[in-house]
Amino acid sequence: MADNLLTGLSLTAAAGAALVGGVFFGFSSFIMAGLGRLAPEQGASAMNSINVTVINPGFMIALFGTGLLCLIAAAIALGSLGTLDGKLILAAALLYVVGCDGVTMALNVPLNNALAATPVGTPDGTALWARYLEDWTFWNSVRTAASFAASILFVAAGVLRTA
Repeated sequence: MADNLLTGLSLTAAAGAALVGGVFFGFSSFIMAGLGRLAPEQGASAMNSINVTVINPGFMIALFGTGLLCLIAAAIALGSLGTLDGKLILAAALLYVVGCDGVTMALNVPLNNALAATPVGTPDGTALWARYLEDWTFWNSVRTAASFAASILFVAAGVLRTA
């Protein structure tokens, strides 16, 4: 029973990590560049709107629900660290929880809060927006890579478990 549960958790976490990674990939690859082409007050205003809109049940479940699945899978996988699939599940879970959810809370959210607190159309707002575009996109790219890497490791573990 625990074997089937761990395999199911791994493959579900792989799907969640890939989904979240895809959202982040869109931001790093073209959305932020598009916002950067706007006048600073327009780009910052649009991003502030996105940052409010993204806090919705669908995305929060995908982002943090996947993190919860990762933690559950990691806890179960601790009993099989002597196997390659157990090690892959633990590595995948840590990558996602630290590299995606951890970076989100420690770095991207504070950047979002700073952007929201700074009036757009002011010299401070313009300077912050320029730094924000670079810093936020960098950390978002870290989240993208961590999510996709976790997804790949979860799939590899699932393949090993079903072989």
